[in-house]
Amino acid sequence: MTADEFKAWRKGLGLTQQEAGDAIGITKRSVQLYEAGTQPVSRTIALACAALSAGLKPLGEAE
Repeated sequence: MTADEFKAWRKGLGLTQQEAGDAIGITKRSVQLYEAGTQPVSRTIALACAALSAGLKPLGEAE
């Protein structure tokens, strides 16, 4: 997942950087670094994004 794809994922779900970070268990700062391309998006984060896009709820969230 590229920086642009990550940003498009977040915006496509209508999430703020803080909300996206909370949903996948990372900080707002990490979201900013991924979107800027400063930090590569790991496979784990890309899979978490795909899971949320598929309708899975974040861990700990009521069904």
